[in-house]
Amino acid sequence: MKIGLLSDIHANAHALKAVLKSAKEKEVSKLLCCGDYIGYYYEPHKIIPLLDQWDWEGVSGNHEAMLNNLLNKKNQKEKISAKYGSGISIAAEKLDYDAIIRYNKMPIKKKLTINDHKVLLCHGSPWDRDFYVYPDANEKIKNKMFTYDSDFDLLVFGHTHYPVSWEKNNQKIINPGSVGQPRDRIPGAAWALWDTSLNEVNFYKEEYDVNLIIDMCSKHNPEIDYLSKVLIRK
Repeated sequence: MKIGLLSDIHANAHALKAVLKSAKEKEVSKLLCCGDYIGYYYEPHKIIPLLDQWDWEGVSGNHEAMLNNLLNKKNQKEKISAKYGSGISIAAEKLDYDAIIRYNKMPIKKKLTINDHKVLLCHGSPWDRDFYVYPDANEKIKNKMFTYDSDFDLLVFGHTHYPVSWEKNNQKIINPGSVGQPRDRIPGAAWALWDTSLNEVNFYKEEYDVNLIIDMCSKHNPEIDYLSKVLIRK
């Protein structure tokens, strides 16, 4: 069975379409998603409909938590927009009630069994959705990732937007990178493919017309250069 591993889509529907096209060509049959479907960019209403064309399961990220905070505390809008741009505010405007409820009901951590493999999904880490675990994490953090909630064969996480592949005692820890906003200075839409029969994970970067997103950044958040520059920096 071939499983697509996705994270940090961030309302970048063009990037997600590129990933899903490649996943279909590679005969992927299921998707596992590690949160942050929304935030930063500007087509949040298109993400769930695209994912719903697939068999998929996911957990929530910190941007889903921000959306919930914004909806419940209106005074959060300026604070969130100043740091992250208008993506969360646009999500609050464009998402229908059902989509908001689905995001709110998503767990922050999820355990699955797929073809006899035990899988753990989370966003930042198994102990904190908003904790950053970077590729250069020290041995103490890496060991905590392997042992904090250790009943897994494969742990998939996101949040940092950097791909990671670690293995120890037949356990794999994978960060597929970010679909919507790569930070590893390799432009494109990042994802990973897990072949359960071989128990192998391969990483991919898909090309798409990033200028479409840059134009949206110029329209919605011209004051935050990062939102466009991060998509193309090398």
